[in-house]
Amino acid sequence: MLKKLKRAALGARVPHEKGTAGMETVKMPVPTKVVLPMQQHIGAPCTPVVKKGDTVQVGTLVGQAGGFVSANIYSGVSGTVTGVDNVRLSNGSFCPAVTIQPDGEQTVDPAVKPPVVTDKESLLAAVQACGLVGLGGAGFPTAVKLSPKTPVDTLVINGAECEPYLTADAREFLENSETVMSGIEAVMKYLDIKKCFIGIERNKPECIDLMCSLAKGVAGVEVKPLPSRYPQGAEKVLIESVTGREVPQGGLPADAGVIVLNVTTVSTIGKYLATGMPLVTRRMTVDGDAVKEPKNVEVIVGTPLQEVLDFCGVKEDVTVGKVIMGGPMMGVAVADLSTPVLKQNNGLLVFSEAKATLPAPQPCIRCGRCIDACPMGLEPVVIAGAFNKKDAAALDKLCIDLCMLCGSCSYVCPAKRPVTQTMSLAKDFAKKEASK
Repeated sequence: MLKKLKRAALGARVPHEKGTAGMETVKMPVPTKVVLPMQQHIGAPCTPVVKKGDTVQVGTLVGQAGGFVSANIYSGVSGTVTGVDNVRLSNGSFCPAVTIQPDGEQTVDPAVKPPVVTDKESLLAAVQACGLVGLGGAGFPTAVKLSPKTPVDTLVINGAECEPYLTADAREFLENSETVMSGIEAVMKYLDIKKCFIGIERNKPECIDLMCSLAKGVAGVEVKPLPSRYPQGAEKVLIESVTGREVPQGGLPADAGVIVLNVTTVSTIGKYLATGMPLVTRRMTVDGDAVKEPKNVEVIVGTPLQEVLDFCGVKEDVTVGKVIMGGPMMGVAVADLSTPVLKQNNGLLVFSEAKATLPAPQPCIRCGRCIDACPMGLEPVVIAGAFNKKDAAALDKLCIDLCMLCGSCSYVCPAKRPVTQTMSLAKDFAKKEASK
């Protein structure tokens, strides 16, 4: 936005670590318990609609959406509710959670039936009922995203999956291509969108070939091979890469006439329209140098992370140094392995102490690599100076609000400074000052 170079030319060349790309998804056994926090999305938390002692089945509603910007939560197991108590999330906050003891039967709720969709309103109602959120990691309620306030003429499917290690979306293309296409066709039909681009990084040739063959017979759908450059999957970068349009500062994709959906998100729409089963499971890539058997695993939402790690195993001769939910660039470090899998979790990475230990930061050498790498054209080193001076006006002028905390600046810094952390603090400071 602030540079002559296109965003697609910026970013970082992260390692091509995709060891599980060729591994078919393995279904994990029913866990010993399921914990369903009522905050698994951006927006208002859900309200528990079950109590201790209640019997639930697969697909039973346990958390009612707390408003328009919210998403229902359903049980992925049949069993008995053992409690509704506060739990601590990975970000340190507390929220109510429904805990369920599975009975092992996996009885499906009779209410699970394919929805009747005939127009835009009924499609949006179906997506809302599904409890669907952005499955690329953001967790924004999909029904809200499909209800833009401005006209939209283009649908962009985000299949970039640009973070190292993660291959869950690639497996969605390869294993569920039919529901990917049926979800795309439904969104295009009922939202009257004439053009769709499926963006896939060139390091996934099998996905590109498969989707090209399927898109040939669908009017308006085009596969766009993308450069393998992080963060190619960021919404604003992706939109510019595939459409040439730019999202205005402070705007949303819809302001550029675009809706962006993650490939697993749109595939889930296709599955829900066909089966009526709400979002109760999630594919995760489990990898890292401390994992004994890296896998792509289909996990019931609410499964404790410890049970996922037990299923894949941790190397006996390795001391675990860090566990990350998500990718290594934007994921969140986990302090407690009793933390449950949430809807938007697409990866679980376990690194040895040696690999997780960060080098000591050195003084900034003013090389400017953080500026060259920023996909939003920002100047992290200058922003750091303004933040140290607590100069809110300067931070606003430097467009700190555009930072998406992708981590490119920290990755390329030769002095190994915590550049992204500083950007995050600066962004929060500027936001608080602007609200005064």
